Amino acid sequence: MDRNSTYILALDQGTTTSRAILFNHDGIIISVKQIPFKQIFPKPGWVEHDPEEIWRTQLKAARNAIEAAQIEPTQIAAIGITNQRETTIVWERSTGKPVYNAIVWQCRRSSSICDEFKAQGASDLIRRKTGLVLDPYFSGTKLTWLFRNYPEIKARAERGELMFGTVDSWLIYNLTEVHATDPSNASRTMLFDINERRWDEELLSLLEVPANILPEVRPSSALFGVTKKDIFGAEIPVAGVAGDQQAALFGHACFEPGDVKNTYGTGCFTLMNTGPFPVESKHNLLATVAWDLGKGYTYALEGSVFIAGAVIQWLRDQMGLLTDSAESERFARMVEDSQGVYIVPAFVGLGAPYWDSEVRGTVVGLTRGTSKAHFIRAALESIAYQSMDLFEAMEKDSGKRLSCIKADGGASQNSFLMQFQADITGTRVVLPEVSETTALGAAYLAGLATGYWNGLDDVRKNWRMRREFSPRMAEESRVGLVVGWRKAVATARNFKQ
Repeated sequence: MDRNSTYILALDQGTTTSRAILFNHDGIIISVKQIPFKQIFPKPGWVEHDPEEIWRTQLKAARNAIEAAQIEPTQIAAIGITNQRETTIVWERSTGKPVYNAIVWQCRRSSSICDEFKAQGASDLIRRKTGLVLDPYFSGTKLTWLFRNYPEIKARAERGELMFGTVDSWLIYNLTEVHATDPSNASRTMLFDINERRWDEELLSLLEVPANILPEVRPSSALFGVTKKDIFGAEIPVAGVAGDQQAALFGHACFEPGDVKNTYGTGCFTLMNTGPFPVESKHNLLATVAWDLGKGYTYALEGSVFIAGAVIQWLRDQMGLLTDSAESERFARMVEDSQGVYIVPAFVGLGAPYWDSEVRGTVVGLTRGTSKAHFIRAALESIAYQSMDLFEAMEKDSGKRLSCIKADGGASQNSFLMQFQADITGTRVVLPEVSETTALGAAYLAGLATGYWNGLDDVRKNWRMRREFSPRMAEESRVGLVVGWRKAVATARNFKQ
């Protein structure tokens, strides 16, 4: 294989955009294209996507990236897929057509079902087998909701007429007609035993999900199939798959236990590599599968913030306070502080370490002196505060002080936010030279499976630091701001409709 004239194509299917990126052997971006798609909000707290639009936009982004790079499809050595994870899609086995909109990971429609299972005492069972908490965030109760509310869909599933998958499975199927997933995505469904490494009959029975709709679980770095020739004009191996947060951990070369990254995207997600064994969290984090290179699982601790960059999108799209998300940094720097304003952006509840699905977004500390700039700054600061909560829980679980935070994701390009994150945590924040670590991780997984990269050392040398943010806030100021945040969260949790 001539690595100087061949490339890896990463499909990065996110919550708001479908992206495609071509990488060379040095992990450098050759071209990137992204296409936004519609967000559907049928009711408060409900979020859906059109699966067909996900596929159309992802395919178009891939074709555009290949065209922009001015290469032939035959020069693509492999395709890696990374994806929004818990989002749930059910489609017809015979036609490949979806039977319902994708129920997005942010969607809280199954809250009452989770309460029902909690009342039955199922929380400990789910935590022990899956490493997850019983929450609407995960795929399992989304399927329960779908089957209970649409009995005809459940009947078709039981007859073997339907397939279920997270977004990776949906893309794999459309590319190759193979129904498969990898352990990093399977571990987010609440149907997969991460200790036994298989779909679990007891969980399937509890959540009322027929086993015949489930995809085959294959290693994250392995051949899933080859693309149908009419898609790109060549049969390209699909050889790497991982959920977006696990892919980002891999893209940061966090290969050793204790390595940590935080992705600042629509939500915020902190992962720590815990090695070949899952670690049970005592502080409301999740145990999850990081990846499988075909030689055994690597696990991670994870903390999830549901609304991070999405709060800036809200300021732009719903509130009209910004014309572009990047403007938020300029406004934040117009004022010395948020003037005591705190925003708790719990639009779909709070994730780790609170796991409170009933709380809603709250603003405290408003005065007549509060300006647009103060409000925008408080929104940005809320992203750092929520991440701080995750870091503290992770330090308690691991017994280790974080030496640095490797950061990626769209909001990591906001220098104000990264400096505030370093200040409020007292920890260095490090940005990589290649910021597209999620897509890069998927590319690495695909390239390792096909021999494009020879091993982890070959991948590790590609990681290079672009910028570092060191803490510079006085300790007294930091403590005071953190106390204010704790009060704001408590206020939000006390007000429930």
